[in-house]
Amino acid sequence: MTDIHEARSTILGRVEAAALRVGRSPADVRVIAVSKFQPDELVRDAWADGQRDFAENYAQDLRDRAARLVDLEGARWHAIGPLQQNKVKYVAKVASSFHALERLDVAEELSRRRVDDPIEAFVQIHLGDEETKAGIEAHDLPAFLASTRQLPGLRVVGLMAMPPLEDAEAARPWFRVLRELAANNGLPRLSMGTTADFEVAIEEGATDVRIGRSIFGPHRPRIRPER
Repeated sequence: MTDIHEARSTILGRVEAAALRVGRSPADVRVIAVSKFQPDELVRDAWADGQRDFAENYAQDLRDRAARLVDLEGARWHAIGPLQQNKVKYVAKVASSFHALERLDVAEELSRRRVDDPIEAFVQIHLGDEETKAGIEAHDLPAFLASTRQLPGLRVVGLMAMPPLEDAEAARPWFRVLRELAANNGLPRLSMGTTADFEVAIEEGATDVRIGRSIFGPHRPRIRPER
């Protein structure tokens, strides 16, 4: 518990400093703790320390974690990895947010399976020339938004991207591109920035940052394969 508390205190301090450097309120930045592959005990410790937003990369891991930790009052679960249509049901049931929307069929399935309030979604934009990175092209965004905004069970709130892996300052121009694209399309939220570059992301307008190892420690091997 002490390690988690110290880690979160450090992260929150860095978030506050980054926001204040550019005249933003730290309260406008949501820290999402990426708990993938971590033991439930550490997630419980983070929750006890005040963390409420947690993210998983795999849909079935998200389903299982949420079921095991159903007693964590106020916990919000985020899906941040690519999503196959046949696994949409797991995300639609338990997630408050989906941070990697890039396909219309997935958007339609999320909307169809959502029972309660609409799930909030961040459209993933492909930045750079990396063929391995997911996301839609920027020029396709207006048409994609026009289609998804008709879906009652889904609410697009912002954009998400993973810039090319370099150093934090090298990511700054990409974060600016995403910020301008969101502003031009009337989207208020930006899910961008991870452990390596979240301070730069906040300086460039991030509203949601995804922090894993700086809260929980090094990545751990996955306990079971994806089913």
